[in-house]
Amino acid sequence: MGPDAAASVTEGSEQLYVAPWGKDSWPGTADRPFATPARAQQAVRAKTPRMTSDIVVNLRAGTYALTAPLKMSASAGDSGRNGHRVVYQAYGYGTGAQERVTLSGGRAVSGWRTDRGIWRADVGELDTRQLFVNGRRAGRTSMGAGLPGKVTKTKSGYVTDSAAPLSWKRPQDIELVYTLATGYSEGRCGVAGITAGPKNKTTITMDQPCFRRANQIYGEIADPPGLIPPNDVQNSPSFLRKPGSWYLDRSRPGHHELLYLPRPGEDPRRADVVAPVLESLVSGEGTAKAPLHDVALRGLTFAHCTWRAPSRPAGFPHIIGTWYYVGEDPKQEKSAGIPGAVAFRAAARVTVEGNHFTRLGTQALELSHGASASVVRGNVIEDVSGGGVHIGAIAEEPGTYRDNRVENNWVHHVGIDYHGGWGILLNQPHGSTVAHNQVNDVPYSGIVFLNSGGDAKTADRTRVLNNRVFNAGKVLLDGGGIYSNGPQGPSFAAGAVISGNEVHDTTNPYAENDEPPYAIYTDDGGDRITVESNVIYRNQHPLGGVEPRRVRFIGNFWDDPRPIWWGPSKEVQIKGNTLLSNDRPQQACQASPACARILAGAGLQPAFRGLLQIR
Repeated sequence: MGPDAAASVTEGSEQLYVAPWGKDSWPGTADRPFATPARAQQAVRAKTPRMTSDIVVNLRAGTYALTAPLKMSASAGDSGRNGHRVVYQAYGYGTGAQERVTLSGGRAVSGWRTDRGIWRADVGELDTRQLFVNGRRAGRTSMGAGLPGKVTKTKSGYVTDSAAPLSWKRPQDIELVYTLATGYSEGRCGVAGITAGPKNKTTITMDQPCFRRANQIYGEIADPPGLIPPNDVQNSPSFLRKPGSWYLDRSRPGHHELLYLPRPGEDPRRADVVAPVLESLVSGEGTAKAPLHDVALRGLTFAHCTWRAPSRPAGFPHIIGTWYYVGEDPKQEKSAGIPGAVAFRAAARVTVEGNHFTRLGTQALELSHGASASVVRGNVIEDVSGGGVHIGAIAEEPGTYRDNRVENNWVHHVGIDYHGGWGILLNQPHGSTVAHNQVNDVPYSGIVFLNSGGDAKTADRTRVLNNRVFNAGKVLLDGGGIYSNGPQGPSFAAGAVISGNEVHDTTNPYAENDEPPYAIYTDDGGDRITVESNVIYRNQHPLGGVEPRRVRFIGNFWDDPRPIWWGPSKEVQIKGNTLLSNDRPQQACQASPACARILAGAGLQPAFRGLLQIR
């Protein structure tokens, strides 16, 4: 887990224990452990007012099926005190004897019966947007194409000359997907109903306010303006044709039925099927004046979390990244972000270390409404519907983000359902560092630091150092391997630095001519940014930005020297860079000692490279 990972028993700390075979009526000792993390939390709260050492909750091996999120609150006594921390960790953390511990928000599905090749199970009130079979994500039913026939958009939905939609079962469950609604947006709106109309036409009525909002926002920002035709139709039992897909029939309240078309070799008698039901696994809350603080999560697996909001009439009118419009009031235009399975809001000195985030229908980790002096280190984040690590919320939400570190994490295959999901995000950061991470195979941007809605005073001293980023930007447009937005400080000394990174294969099949993605993207008036000593190769375009000013590109190695600026650039400096062979850029870099040193230092540090073996 790294050279400074703690041993399972912090010296001098007070120990509590939890085990699947324990009892909540026991005292939480090593030989008589509690049964649930929630009971251990009660014991922690009783002890924090008189802390004289760290309190460490050791979870023994097994899966803890949570019936509710573990909610931490500054006012309830979950913070560390007197310079000490409250730690929740896998037993043996940081040693060779570390045990495997999973906090799951899922429910096992059993009792399958087969019907003409389809598995069916009664699941009561279960409601979810994700399903996992033998640890593998299954997909919701999908047509894999847009609406059939000659389609006309109306104020309330669509009219088509095709009668095919009239045969679709459970139309009120259907969801239309608008990938590339703008270059960087992918909206989702539900169908309210499908009826036969005059002149052999079929009328598709859409959910409101989602459809109204989608028309509004994409009409304003899309190029060309207007809501594009949907390019996928999902979630009807009529589309249950592809092995590994599923549909949840909710037509009988309290008596839902799950349908699954198995993949070859899957057996209903032996399959491990889990449906996420919780929308949060760990939630920590404080206030600006009294933040939750001095809490650590170490060595845990967080799995099986869903997010049902897109299934409601407001849908998912996506803006950018993991931000979207919310609310049922047509006059309300408030934005929000996809929530994190693990979320700390208004928190300080939080450590999230050595964990595995997987099989999630949310985003993985959220620090919002203010976060300071917090560390995200040595985690693996993969198979996530939304984004990876997000520190910062939308601009209109309160909070200051200062002196946070995101280091030695492996973030990959995020944005599975919501393709705007960023790998790592900082918004309006002050003195924060993103270093030695590997971010790969993401559908939009890899590492992102924004100054959304801000000025030279709302972000400063951001450091993006020695990361390895590749295969970013594969679905949505207008992103980058490393993406920045807006002014980053009052001077170069107090501005942002992007240094020592390896960025390659940032490409998108839909980008035309000079359109992004760019390996390094200084967007929307990027200002006071130094880009130095990076290795950039095999990208669609190496550099790009919109009206950059006071940006320096110094001492980089790249196979394409041409920047692409949209609008006028001001005081942009490009000097002392080295052109690599376009045919074999990686080999050319290895032949240069200075370039090879950058490659050797990018990505996970040696003590953390074992993370790359975690699946």
